[in-house]
Amino acid sequence: MLRTVCRTGSALLKHSRRSTPSQWAALAQQRWASSLPMNTVVLFVPQQEAWVVERMGKFHRILEPGLNFLIPILDRIRYVQSLKEIVIDVPEQSAVSLDNVTLQIDGVLYLRILDPFKSSYGVEDPEYAVTQLAQTTMRSELGKLTLDKVFRERESLNSNIVHSINQASDEWGIRCLRYEIKDIHVPPRVKESMQMQVEAERRKRATVLESEGTREAAINVAEGRKQAQILASEAEKAEQINKAAGEANAVLAKAEAKAKAIKLLSDALTEQNGDAAASLSVAEQYVSAFSNLAKETNTILLPSNTGDISSMVSQAMTIYGSLAQPKKGRLSTATTDTAASILRAETEEKHLSEGSSLSPPGGQ
Repeated sequence: MLRTVCRTGSALLKHSRRSTPSQWAALAQQRWASSLPMNTVVLFVPQQEAWVVERMGKFHRILEPGLNFLIPILDRIRYVQSLKEIVIDVPEQSAVSLDNVTLQIDGVLYLRILDPFKSSYGVEDPEYAVTQLAQTTMRSELGKLTLDKVFRERESLNSNIVHSINQASDEWGIRCLRYEIKDIHVPPRVKESMQMQVEAERRKRATVLESEGTREAAINVAEGRKQAQILASEAEKAEQINKAAGEANAVLAKAEAKAKAIKLLSDALTEQNGDAAASLSVAEQYVSAFSNLAKETNTILLPSNTGDISSMVSQAMTIYGSLAQPKKGRLSTATTDTAASILRAETEEKHLSEGSSLSPPGGQ
């Protein structure tokens, strides 16, 4: 009992001499001093714990979970190591980033003891050593990054800190599993600048979205006008096609009507007294043409013998007589040609009545 009290007092003295925070001293005292069991010959070691036994002050063995036997007085339990995953709060500390911004950062460290012998005899206080190593590593890693990258690359920063801790803690029998940054505090002025930057970025995005909306609207309007012009041109094309088709049908109808008129005229000329009727028609049209002269224009074209109507009719009938000579097998054809000649003569007389811009051959 006296030995236990002395051992406890020496442990407290060691921890009081150390320049550590009070919380680390309390945790170390609870873990390393008050948790040491006494040698009762028969010992039951709990699961996920390792008891380091010394015999006459020298390392003897590590007790496995379950039933164990020790020699009184000679053997004593020097260290009790927990093999469970240990969670350590890393206190808040200041660090300077690559762009000279002072940050206040704290974190959480997850570790596990893999070798109880190294953790007992390799370092005096494993948890304190790992905590200090985590703080210094975090400062050095933050010094390599700018402020923006600290916020964007927290996962990469955590993995780099874990890698650096594991390189140094292999000799202590400790394995760092994870390191997580809890809070990052920036100075108030830097925080205001970041807020202004965020607002400016949001305004920029809003402006870009508005411009994109305006562009899309202009594109839609132009596309609509294009489609409207295409539809209008197609409608105009269809209208012209329909108009041309109508004009073609009208021309065909006029041609058919004219053909029927020519046929009727040729039939009438083949009848009795057809020549007299033709002479009368030519004379009437000649008189009608002369009655319309100089009504629409003052430039007219006159033949040399305008007063000799009988000679004009005789000339027309002579032409008709020469074309209307009876020939076997060609009567109907000659009659049709005569009718066509009469119609052409009518057309020429009509043009004569409307006037022409040419000068008269025999005088005006």
